[in-house]
Amino acid sequence: MTRKTTARSLALVAALSITLAACSGGGGDDEGTAGPAETGSGEPLRIGTLLPVTGSLSQLGPPEIAGVDLAVDEINDAGGVLGQDVEVSHKDSSDADNAQVATQSVTELISENVSVIIGAASSQVTLNVVDDITGAEIVQISPANTSATLSGYSPFYFRTAPPDTVQGDVLGNLIVNDGHANLGILVFNEDYGTGLRDVVKRVVEGAGGTITYGNPGEEFDPTEQNFSTIVGNALATQPDAIAIIAFTTQTPLIVAELVNQGWDMPRTYFVDGNLQNFGTDFDPGTLEGAQGTQPGAFPSDEFRERLLEVDPELKDYNYAAESYDATMLAALAAVRGGGTDGPTVQENMAAVSGADGGTECTGFKECADLLADGEDIVYQSVSGVGPFNEQNDPSAANIGVYLFDDKNNNAFQRAEFGEVVES
Repeated sequence: MTRKTTARSLALVAALSITLAACSGGGGDDEGTAGPAETGSGEPLRIGTLLPVTGSLSQLGPPEIAGVDLAVDEINDAGGVLGQDVEVSHKDSSDADNAQVATQSVTELISENVSVIIGAASSQVTLNVVDDITGAEIVQISPANTSATLSGYSPFYFRTAPPDTVQGDVLGNLIVNDGHANLGILVFNEDYGTGLRDVVKRVVEGAGGTITYGNPGEEFDPTEQNFSTIVGNALATQPDAIAIIAFTTQTPLIVAELVNQGWDMPRTYFVDGNLQNFGTDFDPGTLEGAQGTQPGAFPSDEFRERLLEVDPELKDYNYAAESYDATMLAALAAVRGGGTDGPTVQENMAAVSGADGGTECTGFKECADLLADGEDIVYQSVSGVGPFNEQNDPSAANIGVYLFDDKNNNAFQRAEFGEVVES
């Protein structure tokens, strides 16, 4: 079913929710005015992925790749883009400590004449390669980058995950509302970590609390392997709660050391970079009562079932919906613009996301049929993000709150909605 809406009405709805400030420079342009064309450029839409198969974020690779593959299957089952099947090429991004992997993958994708690259998951990996991608007029859409540094970075850079201003606000308020006034933060010295830390720090201190440890200058190296002294220094400040802002490479070592030094683990908070089902990695009950935040609402049963048809081995679903949405938006932008080249996709991304209002639609076929009829559309994202703003960030997004059980696995509790307000 479709229904009419406008960008103004979406903004009014969003205004009832959390209003946050995203401070960054520069803005995307060229929202796109091209209408749908009956015939394309003759070339298929070629999509590359730059997602973590190896490295410290490798747990994100399977759900993200499954999200892309599910979207491609749906698009091609509906007749493809401009009459041709979408082609996809998967490459490894690894992590920032193995920067050469992403650099080589980007070189290969450029040589394959892709028009769109979905990825990277790590903000730091993106910062290492974004100039090469966007400089080649390839549209880059990250399903997981959250660094505020990337807001408005390039007209060819988009993301379907919100900047850290949204998750940081929700996490900071979660900690404060749980009654914790003195927070210790174990944070690694990487753009993602320090950016998220800064937002949490602002929220906690704005509520009258104190950051007892983890202030600027108290970060740890991302390659750190021994956390005895670091954890000891943090606990010596007598925090009411601990937030771990790191990836899964460091987090198990940190958790083990916190347990070893007698920390009360229910007073621990995780973030999207390390929120996973740890299961038997720790003794039963180790993480029971701990909480975490993750951009995006937990996927519906129907969407998870579709993902499992693509990859029956999936255990986590982090950023699968955002990856699916990124692929859908790229394909719909090509349909609207009547071409599969990077500049045409870029010119139409904001429009198909609903930045200018239009008819709400779900899935590729419904949206593509509306475009073929000359209508503007508002793509209804699976992840719940709003239309792109002028900085090519989602204008609004959900942040999920999760709770760990006695088996050290986390379960979705609720979603907090936040709007990104550009500075």
